[in-house]
Amino acid sequence: MAERPAARKVLVVDDDPDMRAAVAEFLNMQGFEVVEASNGLEALLQVKRLRPHGVVLDIMMPRLGGVQALRHIHAFDPRITVVVVSGVADADLLRQASLAGASACLTKPAAFAEIAAALRGRLPPPRRGAGRVLVVDDEREVREILQEFLAEKGYDVRPAHDAAAAIAAVTAEPPDVVLLDIQMPGLGGVDALAAIRAVAPDVKVIMVSGTSSDDLASRALAYGAFDYVAKPIDLAYLQRSLETALMMKGLERG
Repeated sequence: MAERPAARKVLVVDDDPDMRAAVAEFLNMQGFEVVEASNGLEALLQVKRLRPHGVVLDIMMPRLGGVQALRHIHAFDPRITVVVVSGVADADLLRQASLAGASACLTKPAAFAEIAAALRGRLPPPRRGAGRVLVVDDEREVREILQEFLAEKGYDVRPAHDAAAAIAAVTAEPPDVVLLDIQMPGLGGVDALAAIRAVAPDVKVIMVSGTSSDDLASRALAYGAFDYVAKPIDLAYLQRSLETALMMKGLERG
């Protein structure tokens, strides 16, 4: 008789014992082997001792908060699937968690089935057309790579070859997110960012640069950019940033 595969080990971290117990009980019924922790510091000790497949992490906790714990977990082993669950719809906090490496960010009361799906890597991708992205880059190859990647993820993608075309596209039909190259001939990306924000202040702009410059990144963020990504683009990071931008846009809409 073939042996049954070992259950995936999951660490459930929450300072609310009732919530922790409820999530643990559900995941046990789903076939996971569950261990519990009541705060971020205890979670780190358990992660290092047990090396779990996944972590369900409350973001608001005493003794090392969720975002800090997440950063430590991701640094220790980036392969661990971390599902962040937040009791407050704090857009900036959820953004920090997503960019720190969270595989999914859910808001309480989160459906337990969603937590299990996220641990298995089976959360549904964004609905086609649900996220509209404008890709702005003067390099055709870069535009095509990003268009193909984002289209495969279910986004509605449009290209623009320079800042002027981008501003015209945003004015005609504002997208949800703009991926904006900083270094382009004519009107540069930082100046284009200011123009885009003036025309459509609700649009999230993720700056893309061929050089990794702290000064340039600081300027872009000061002008209202949502995030800053250096080339060669880490597509996994870009996807997390994009998903977080769309999540924040949804929260702002209420």
